[in-house]
Formats: sequence, C-alpha cells, structure tokens
Amino acid sequence: MNERVVGVDVGGTFTDVTLLVDGDLVTAKVPSTDDQSDGVMAAIEKACADAGIEPEEIEGFSHAMTVSLNALLEESGARTALVTTAGFRDVLEIGRQDRPDLYDLDAEKPAPLVPRRRRYEVDERTTTEGVERPVDEAEVREVADAIRESDAEAVAVSLLHAYAHPENERTVARVLREELAVPVSASHEVLAEFREYERTSTTVVDAYLRPAIDRYVGHLSERATDAGLPEPRIMQANGGITDAETVRHNAVLTALSGPAAGVVGANEMATAENDDGARLVTFDMGGTSSDVSLVRDGEVERTTDGEIADRPIRTPLVDVETVGAGGGSIAWVDSGGALRIGPRSAGAEPGPACYGRGGTEPTVTDANLVLGYIGSSTSLGGELSLDEGAAHDAMADLAEQAGMDGPVAAARGVYRVANANMTRAIRSVTVERGFDPRKFGLVAFGGAGPMHAVSIASNLDMERVVIPRASGVLSAYGLLAADEKQDAVRTYQRPLESVDPDAVEPIYDELVDDVLAEISDPERVTVRYSADLRYAGQSFELAVEVGDSFDPVDARDRFEASHEVAYGYRMDEPVQLVNCRVTATVDRDVPPVDYDAAGDPLKGDRDAIFEDGVYETPVYARGRLQPGRTLGGPAVIEQDESTVVVPPAWDVRVRDDGALVSEVTEP
Repeated sequence: MNERVVGVDVGGTFTDVTLLVDGDLVTAKVPSTDDQSDGVMAAIEKACADAGIEPEEIEGFSHAMTVSLNALLEESGARTALVTTAGFRDVLEIGRQDRPDLYDLDAEKPAPLVPRRRRYEVDERTTTEGVERPVDEAEVREVADAIRESDAEAVAVSLLHAYAHPENERTVARVLREELAVPVSASHEVLAEFREYERTSTTVVDAYLRPAIDRYVGHLSERATDAGLPEPRIMQANGGITDAETVRHNAVLTALSGPAAGVVGANEMATAENDDGARLVTFDMGGTSSDVSLVRDGEVERTTDGEIADRPIRTPLVDVETVGAGGGSIAWVDSGGALRIGPRSAGAEPGPACYGRGGTEPTVTDANLVLGYIGSSTSLGGELSLDEGAAHDAMADLAEQAGMDGPVAAARGVYRVANANMTRAIRSVTVERGFDPRKFGLVAFGGAGPMHAVSIASNLDMERVVIPRASGVLSAYGLLAADEKQDAVRTYQRPLESVDPDAVEPIYDELVDDVLAEISDPERVTVRYSADLRYAGQSFELAVEVGDSFDPVDARDRFEASHEVAYGYRMDEPVQLVNCRVTATVDRDVPPVDYDAAGDPLKGDRDAIFEDGVYETPVYARGRLQPGRTLGGPAVIEQDESTVVVPPAWDVRVRDDGALVSEVTEP
C-alpha cells in the first residue's frame, strides 16, 4: 500500500492537491495556470514543502484535469478530418430530430467540430450482416493525400455499421496511419456501439482532443519524471483511473475527469457512518461551475448518455449535472432587469474583484464577502488575502444596474440566485428522476460548496449535510480513493427470448480480453458483466448486471425490476438485448487518514447576514475542532481551502474523521 501518495485536480480557478504522508493529510490550493502543468507542479511543491518531504519521496501520483473540457467548451481542439461511408458525410450535421429548444424558432445547434470541407467519403458498404463491398486501399490513399493538403491535425474514421463488422474500418485506419503523421481515431476502437450519429460524434470528439491530451499528458509525465515523481495516473470520466498511455490514445476518456474525481471522493469520505449503503446528493461548487450527482446504495451513478457543449459522448461517465454558477461566476442584469449568475466567470486571472488582481465585475465570492460569510482576514489557499472594499464597490455597481438598495441587497440577491440555480440542478437529478431529495443527504465540497450547502438543503427540505474534511480539495482527495477501471462494449441486437447464451459467451470473452489488456494488475481484478436491454419499440436502454453466465430469463427479470424502479411500471412487451458490456475494476487500497485536533478553535466573531437578519456570528478554525463537538448555528468555520456557513436553526457536529455533519434543529 502506498503511504505517500498525491492527487492533483485542476479547476477553472484553482489547482487543488491532497498529499497523504504516513496517515497525515496535507492539502494545498494554488491558482490554475494557462499551462496546467505549471499549476500542477507548483501545487505538488507547495504540499511537499508543507509536509516536510521531497517530491521524489512520493510513491503514487494521480491527476484529474480540464484540458478536454476546456477544448470542447472553447472549441480549441485540433483541426479534425472525418472519413466516413459514401452518402453519410453529413451525419454530424443532421444529428437527431430533437431541437435544442422546442419553442425557439431561432434555435441553432452548435457547429460541427469537423467542417464539411474536411469530411471525406469512401466507397464501401457494410451491413449488420457483414461486408457487402470491401474498401479500395487506393481510394483511401487518395483520401489521405486530400487530408494532408487540408492541414488536418487529427482524423476520425466512422464507417457505417463498423461496430458490427469493422473489417473495412480497420483497413481505412491502417492505411491512414501509414500515410499520415497525425493521430487516427477509429470508431470500432473508440465505441463499438450502434447509433451512427452518437458513434460518429464520440469518435470525432476523441480525435479532436487527442493532440491536446497527448501533448499535455506527455509534457506532464516528463516534468514529473524530472522532479522524481512517478508517472501520473489519470482520472477517467467513468470514475476510475488509468495509466497515462491509455488516455493519450483514447482522449475521450478524460471528458469530465475532474467532476468524476469529486463524486468518487464524496462517496468515499461521506459514507463513513453509512455501512448499510448511502443515499447521497454530491454537490461540488468550484470557481466556475457547480456539479451535482447521485450516490445510491454506496454506488456512484454512471451513464453512457453524456453530452458536453451539446455534443453527444457515448463513453461511460459519472452522471453529473453541471450549472454555470461557481464562486467566480459573474453576476449581471439581463435586458428584462432580472439578476443572473454566470455562465461567464472571472476565472483565476483577474478573478473576483475581492482578489485584488484587477477584476471589477461582481461575482458570487464578492457577494459572500459582503454578507460576512468570508472575512477580509480570510486567506484563500492560505495565501490569497481579500479586498473587502473592492467587493463592496462591485456589489454597489451591480445594485445600481439592478435598481437595488445598496451593495448588501445586491449581495443577498446574488446569493439567492446562485442557490436557486443549484437547487434546480439538484432537482434535475432527484425529483425529475423520481427520487425524493428529502431521503438523501447532501455532501458539499469544492471551494465554495460548504458556504451554500445548508441554505440549498433548506430549499429542498433536506435535513442532513455532510462536509468532508478535505472539502475544499475533495476532487483531489477522490484521486487517492479512485479504483482502476476499464470499460468495453459491443452491440449485439437480438430479441432476448431468441438469444443463445452460447453465442453471447464469445462476445463477453472478447470484451474481457479487451479490458484486461488495459489493467495493470490482472491478479486483483474484478470483472462485472452487464447488458443494455429495452422493451421492443423503446428508443432507450437500461443496463443491468447479468453475471458471467448469460441467462435470458434472469436478464429479463432484472431488466423489468430496474425498469419499474426507474419508471414506475412494467410492460407486457418483448425485451431486446442491445449491447453487451464489461467493466474491469482493481480496487484501490485507500491509506487511512488520521485526524488530530488541538487548541482553541474560536477565532473571533463578525457580523453575518442571513435570511432573517444580521447575526453576530462566531468564527471557528476547522482544524482545531475536536471530534464529538457540536456547535449551534449561526456559525462560520474556516479552513484554507473552503469556508462552512451554518445558518440559524441548524447545528454542526464534528465526526471522528474530521468531517462535519450539519443537521436541522428547527422544522
């Protein structure tokens, strides 16, 4: 078991690090940098200095990043070409028949990542039964010449029905790799699954991201080696880690890397009192956005129906709902006079007005400072002091634009609107999916999450909020707790009643071989088998576990039980098998974390503004709160990476591991 391990998560405003040294947890937070590796190395050096060790003493290094997400949101990925079957050049643009906004006559879909001039066709034909017309290698070489002249930096190959019979696609990919000095992503390697639009979109995203991921991960690996660190292990969107080489060749796996790490960390640290399984809503509020997700019975919710920047990504993902409301999100007034928050953010440079780095626009962090939830003496990350006057000036300007009565009124409005946005996001993963949020606990983390969590829980009539010990850097801690994980899928569409288990077994065997080839420790691996099933006529599937010996009768029973839980009913209709899936997991041995607290936790008091008035509020140092102690609200609990706000009618208890549990005291 590694005793000296580090996890680093890059966010939009800060880069967070957790360093575990022989049971002692050291955390640090530094501003994110344009070259994310600069911030990563600076964070590790800071944590090592605080722990009194050298970087070369670290035995394990895990990393989550925003390179992929930034490239998709900012459309700054590689110039990509697409090679597809003749007649299917416009699949990316045609997409599906759904509209972005049903009642908006001017609604527009985002421009395809590959413009039409860089989409190329080859004359081949494959059906679900096999190859009808082989591809001509000479034609593919002509296409390669055209791609070379287009100055493309990456190529995606997605031929019709290649998920079922990839022979033609293998030929195209092989020839292009021989002819071109750019990465080539083939759909049967990225996503061997039916639905042409989603498969093509996912393959294009992979190609679009590969040069940036290859450069970044390669550069970071070199810097880590030079510093004496191990090669980084990378967090995937599915909530598992893998080696750097895997993501350099399959970049789409890194989409939503950071949010996945946060959910894993929340599940690990918040379930200490729930040995019988947890029902949690995870709430991660960072500098630029807030992410919410569900944990049911101790299992992180995953999906294969993901979307980033309105582009489908059909790789396994931790199921996260994101809203553009973070600590650095800018408050503004729309044309109708309504107060709005985000999605534009002040970022790390110049940051909120209170950072004193030249920012003047009002942000959620400025509002929290004006309301007294954070104080002018508070130092973010242990280093960054705050300018209270600048925050008041920014809120005064906002109040003037919105016709409000001064900076305090504007700050209260910003706080309420931000909370309303996040409340809607939590409703979308609970109420809209048939779950009662009152039966869940709320786990709050991120730099700003613990300041807003209890108020949001009140909005939803939730009665319990857990703030893990490393709440301000919990995504970084999640990297230390994440298991190694690999997924594989293959479409095999049949009526379930006619499926021959002997025919399915070789498919699962091949999938197992695929995932085990990517696993570092096959001796410790656990393999889970599942199938995507649906009623005949449905356009969506549910994944159910099927065991290592496929039994159609048992599969139907499991599917119908899952369908009833998800949708409230069963149907007297035939069931179809759609996809076979395999997940290989190597459990991570998480080193124990010690929590020792000593000294007087009371730092003083300051005025803080809550819904029912101004309170003289005690301020505590979180690192000096001893296990078992209970504090009544209102209270403010500070640490370098985040601040916890406990309003009146709530209290907070210190758990043995240093986590804070806040519960409502008045209905």
